[in-house]
Amino acid sequence: MTVPTHQTGWLLSRNQYGDDQGITLEYWLATDQGPVKLIIPGQAHQGFVCETQAQALRRWLAPWPQSLWRLAPVAATDFGARPQLGVYLYSDKLWQELQSYCQSRGIALLERDVRACDRFLMERRITSALTWRRGKDGVQVRSTDYLPKLTMVSLDIECSREGELYSIGLHSDADARVLMRGASQERAPAHIEWCQDEPSLILALLEWFRRFDPDVIIGWNVVGFDLKLLQKRAERHGIPLTLGRGATLPLWQKDAGAGRGYGLEGRVVLDGIDWLKAAFYQFDSFALDAVARELLGEGKACQDSGNRMAEIEHNFHHDKLALAHYNLMDCELVRRIFDKLQLLPFACRRAQLTGLQMDRLGGSVAAFTNLYLPELHRAGFIAPDLTDSDIAPSPGGYVMDSRPGRYRNVLVLDFKSLYPSIIRTFLIDPMGMVAAAQAEEGDCVPGFRGAQFHRFQHRLPAIIESLWQQRELAKAANDAPLSQAIKILMNSFYGVLGAAGCRFHDPRLASSITLRGHEIMKTTRAWIEQAGFEVIYGDTDSTFVHVGDHLTELQAGEIGRNLVAMVNRRWRQSLQRDYGLSSVLELEFETHFHHFFMPTIRGAETGSKKRYVGACCREGRLELVFKGMETVRSDWTPLAREFQQQLYRYWFEGKPVVPLVLGRVAALMAGECDHQLLYRKRLRQEIQEYRSKGPHVVAAERANAVLGQRRYRRGSQIAYLMTHSGPVPQEEAKDLSPDYQHYLEKQLEPIAEPVLAHLDPPTSLEQLMTGQMGLF
Repeated sequence: MTVPTHQTGWLLSRNQYGDDQGITLEYWLATDQGPVKLIIPGQAHQGFVCETQAQALRRWLAPWPQSLWRLAPVAATDFGARPQLGVYLYSDKLWQELQSYCQSRGIALLERDVRACDRFLMERRITSALTWRRGKDGVQVRSTDYLPKLTMVSLDIECSREGELYSIGLHSDADARVLMRGASQERAPAHIEWCQDEPSLILALLEWFRRFDPDVIIGWNVVGFDLKLLQKRAERHGIPLTLGRGATLPLWQKDAGAGRGYGLEGRVVLDGIDWLKAAFYQFDSFALDAVARELLGEGKACQDSGNRMAEIEHNFHHDKLALAHYNLMDCELVRRIFDKLQLLPFACRRAQLTGLQMDRLGGSVAAFTNLYLPELHRAGFIAPDLTDSDIAPSPGGYVMDSRPGRYRNVLVLDFKSLYPSIIRTFLIDPMGMVAAAQAEEGDCVPGFRGAQFHRFQHRLPAIIESLWQQRELAKAANDAPLSQAIKILMNSFYGVLGAAGCRFHDPRLASSITLRGHEIMKTTRAWIEQAGFEVIYGDTDSTFVHVGDHLTELQAGEIGRNLVAMVNRRWRQSLQRDYGLSSVLELEFETHFHHFFMPTIRGAETGSKKRYVGACCREGRLELVFKGMETVRSDWTPLAREFQQQLYRYWFEGKPVVPLVLGRVAALMAGECDHQLLYRKRLRQEIQEYRSKGPHVVAAERANAVLGQRRYRRGSQIAYLMTHSGPVPQEEAKDLSPDYQHYLEKQLEPIAEPVLAHLDPPTSLEQLMTGQMGLF
């Protein structure tokens, strides 16, 4: 492959390997001219030790060839203000032995865990796109804002219960086809490519990748199932699964534990389920059929969704054209979901912001390190190792005791990005806390639990300010993927600083954020109540204010805007007066609930937390908002969820609720609601690992026994019906009678009671039913 002397590209994968000449870095990039592999030789493993160890280290390194190592002073200290020495080794073996030597002697070899291929990009502030120029002095690389046009294929396999491959669906802009095992059939669609046997099927897949060469592979559980099974079946037949560019094998077995994705050189693998969760989408079920029906209005192309495997096996033996249609439809559904939710642009923007490899999931700590470490070095500091702390963990966000009851005109006032705002305003920063120890009086801002932060030596507030400005520009440009990626990244910083797995972890940092948040919320509440309004609840960054029962929309809105202006003004004044700080705290008028209900904790008079229902008026119609209530919890039945929605709508609209309650009870007992009685719950661990078996575990265990297979396992969602003999899986429930008394007591009554207790006069479901026994 000829590599141009100057080009711009987008990072798809990164790797490194060592030889006697040093570390060679390999970067696969997507460019406007096609994929390119950029090779940068002669790099070093890098770490830092205290200068006082220089003599001992030179003695230990002396027997090794001078070409394999170098020690050099650096203009930096560790967090203990000790001058550091840069250690540069050009041999994998020597690097491993040095780490063992330092560990045995108690020598701190700082930043030894930063891989050379990551450090090379990080120190140049390169996150995802780069421009390179090859000259006499080697490769010169710099960051750029280039965004690629990536090619993408949606991949899906169909197989037997035992994992024998039947077909492979592939859907991309360049080609859509199904690779199908079996003899060619007349009048079969042209997009079906027939393969004699399973080895031929795998070889046809590899040939397809060589021909169409996509940058990105997407699918549904594509890593945990499709690619994993392909690897297993290829190994069974002795076929190298060379899906990576350059005919390379997957590295996923080696790298999966490090969270670096599937590990295909030159390609990115994005799993639909994982990336929905990464973008904070929530669904009752993440099964492809369920997500597609909710987002696209259509599901899988099968006749019996409850017995899908049997249909797949039947079609493979008797109707391969139907199986091909089903296979390709799954690929199309995944592709359309990615397009609708802009998941590929989101993954690109996330990589662009964080410097993480594009298909790496999680990685909040690594993202923080990528952004913060170069700034730390430029400020003259070397990052610390992971350490334990004897300081108590930081508390969570502030949650106010609620004042339960029904209200009219409740305003929700939210602090915009509260924790990032606190970091910016109060200059919270790992390096700043270290620098404050040597600062003069007056050069520090107090934190909590003994923390102090330097007024001038800090980097994190500026990083957040830059991200903040980028998000405002993204919102103005309607760039939703970028805006969402920035929001998630900024909000992760608090958690990173409090995470034991972060090298900058210190409970004083996280506590200085959360406890400052407590102080801000309490003070804000006091100011609002001084203004004559009742604060009925508060949660982390939101304050719920009851402004009066008899107000118009305009009057309530005016009060909300005035309160926001007053609180923001007072924070600017007080922080300038007390600390000499410029406040970036910004309270916003978020919501006007015309009706609002905060229940009590069940069986108590104490107000609940994180549970409420409110109603906003949208175009003359009430729009209900549930928080923490049964209707937003997937482990409650459709019966309960629909009943709760209707009950509160009636109540808030002033309609009589007693007839509604009694009518729903009567319908339940008459068997008219049987289609709404299935519970659905996910197995969080393997069935045999449960010490206490809840109904969903019992149902799953029973289903596996009946089906003669492990259909339900960790991660599976089980649907079951409660009968007089206990929980029964959906597969067995068709001819069984539900335990209606159970559903009355466990599903309808808990939802009805809070409302019935607030009627005039108060009543209960038991009292209503006693007076209406003729109905049952």
